[in-house]
Amino acid sequence: MDDTLYGTRDKRGYWTPRRRPKRAPIFIWPVQPKAFLLWLFRYLKSYSRYVAISFVVWVYLTPSLETMREFGVGWVSLILLRNAALALLVYGGWHTVLYIRRRQQTDFKYNAKWPDTNNSTFLFGSQTAENVFWTMCSGVPVWTAYEVFTWWMFANGYIPYVEFFTHPVYLIALLFLVPIWHQLHFYVIHRLIHMGPLYHLIHKVHHNNVNPGPWSGLSMHTFEHILYFSGVLIQFLVPSNPLPAMFQLLYSALAPADAHLGFDRIVTADGKLIDADNYYHYLHHRYFEVNYCGNLIIPLDEWFGTAHDGSPEADQAMYKRIEAKKYARGGSR
Repeated sequence: MDDTLYGTRDKRGYWTPRRRPKRAPIFIWPVQPKAFLLWLFRYLKSYSRYVAISFVVWVYLTPSLETMREFGVGWVSLILLRNAALALLVYGGWHTVLYIRRRQQTDFKYNAKWPDTNNSTFLFGSQTAENVFWTMCSGVPVWTAYEVFTWWMFANGYIPYVEFFTHPVYLIALLFLVPIWHQLHFYVIHRLIHMGPLYHLIHKVHHNNVNPGPWSGLSMHTFEHILYFSGVLIQFLVPSNPLPAMFQLLYSALAPADAHLGFDRIVTADGKLIDADNYYHYLHHRYFEVNYCGNLIIPLDEWFGTAHDGSPEADQAMYKRIEAKKYARGGSR
């Protein structure tokens, strides 16, 4: 597959797609009905798979609420093992296809280099080994802890339980508002942990991955995991149902793999292309002070002047902003 048909690779090995990240047509005036409906269809389609997975996991791979009324080693261990298996399947699956088998080599890869295998920045000298360590030894347990507490709250009636067949419209709306809430929550905590001391103590672990791969997605310091998964606490404040809660937990836990693939498109065995489109977040890893949102559902980066679409103009705007910040802190131009 010739990726030069869709973008360009510079002398340093960076591949840039010709298309630029664009904000969702929600906060655009005047209203664009056709563009909005097309976006809405894609939005619902892209998140429906996570809803479907959440349904299967809740119905077939989760103990009953009756069982979860009291904490017990048995059911807690079952959820921990199930979550570990899901993480291995999703993160490990993408890593195997793209980085071990290298099925499409560097076609559509944003950075032509492969993950570091001899770099003292990382635990064990290996980027992948460190990523797996933080994901499996911190991310999965913290995810599980939030999930266990959520089911215990539901089982004991501390969260107002809404029956799906009684209020289907409300719960369907709640389901598809989850990604929007996720992005808003992510933006707030992300800006927080980019502040001086918090960055060096917590977020630097994640940002060591300037050339991210699938396992980088959930490779975070434990305190960042605690903040990141806290988005599910919104379920404690509104009448809800286990399905939206499961969707929020699974989406938070597994979607980072998609956002950190490091590839713009996936080439299938028959030569077709699957749009991965994680360029917006990749630019955050590359440039650090841009694109704090995971995507452009809510254009917070545009509103606060930190958006970067990969263009030379965005580069210049970023450099000017950084220089202005240095000058404001007492530096020199």
